[in-house]
Amino acid sequence: MSPDTPDTLEMAIVRSSGLDTLLRDLTDRAVQAVPGAAACSITVRRADRLLTLAGSSGLPGGLDMRQYENGSGPCVEAAETNAEQYAPDLAVETRWPTYTSYALSAGVRSVLAVPIDVEGERGAALNLYGVEPDALGRGLDAARAFAVRAADAINVALRVERRHESTADVRTALLSRSVIDQAIGILMARERIDARIALDRLRRVSQDRNVKLRDLCTDLVARVSGNGRPTDARNGRG
Repeated sequence: MSPDTPDTLEMAIVRSSGLDTLLRDLTDRAVQAVPGAAACSITVRRADRLLTLAGSSGLPGGLDMRQYENGSGPCVEAAETNAEQYAPDLAVETRWPTYTSYALSAGVRSVLAVPIDVEGERGAALNLYGVEPDALGRGLDAARAFAVRAADAINVALRVERRHESTADVRTALLSRSVIDQAIGILMARERIDARIALDRLRRVSQDRNVKLRDLCTDLVARVSGNGRPTDARNGRG
């Protein structure tokens, strides 16, 4: 993973399918960047529970989920304590017996979980797995450096997504305001009333018919534009 600038990352994310694609790419790159790593995943706490945002192509299924279910394991520990966890040989590891047994059965012999700082989240970790004892020992520094860059990329991706969501919300609000203003204008011209009374009348019909004000106004404007027969905003008749 090259040390891309935020602008370069943002452009890459916009061109990609979004955060999911970026995270999957990050985990695959971590396996390439960290000596001894056979698989990688990213753990993040959301809505008071831990989940795996992405995993590399070589990640055994259920490896993280078993930790979340038991509330115990290196990934859980790293995310909750913000302290790096390294188990060089699960065959002699005693800290997480239930998880250790499962990981060994999946062919995992060593695990490294490095905390990452993700904006707006209360715990996250980059998890690396090796298939030999102490496989990740010589890759500790590389893993820590990668975790820092990965956090930067994840945070940029989250900011881009939030910006897109915010833009969509603003666009929707503007469109709603526009169609409501048009409907008010129609009633003002038709009934010879002022804007406040027109808006109050639209709101009452909206409540009586149990439809959103925006949808009521859209229907009114469409009827006027389509056949010159606006919805009667006093009683909801067309």
